[in-house]
Amino acid sequence: MSNPIQPPLRGQCLCGGVKYQVDAIEPRMAHCHCSMCRKFHGAAFATFGEAKSASFHWLEGEDLLKSYRAENGTVRRFCANCGSSLTFAPPKDTGEYVEFTLGTLVDDPKLTPDAHIFVGSKAGWDHICDQLPQYEAGRGSQQLD
Repeated sequence: MSNPIQPPLRGQCLCGGVKYQVDAIEPRMAHCHCSMCRKFHGAAFATFGEAKSASFHWLEGEDLLKSYRAENGTVRRFCANCGSSLTFAPPKDTGEYVEFTLGTLVDDPKLTPDAHIFVGSKAGWDHICDQLPQYEAGRGSQQLD
C-alpha cells in the first residue's frame, strides 16, 4: 500500500546528469546482499526502494542511462557519465514497479528499510547489526535468525 501523504521526492546520479522524481515510495525497502549488488555498487550491500511505475518519472538525462543485463536476466540501469546505479529490474519484470537505489535520493524519504535480502550470499566481512528480518534469498525464502 502506498503512502499517499508522502511528498514527491527527487533523486539524481552523482554527476547530476540524470534526475528523477518519485511521487510515492511503496513500503517495501530492502538491503540486498547478493554478490551482484555488492559488485555493482562496490559495497557490502545495496539498498532499494520501490515505486509504482506511474509514480516514478525521469526528469532529465534519460538518454544518459545505460543498461547491464546479467546472465540471470536482471537489468541494472546506470548513468553513462558517472556510473551511478539508479534502477534494478528482476528477470521477469512486469513493469508495474520500479526498484531504485535509495542512495540516489536527494530528499529524505522519512522511511526506513524493512528487510535484508540475499543474506545467504552476503560478504563474509559484513556483519548485520540491526534487528530487521533477514532472508536467505528473496523475501519469499527462508527467514534467518
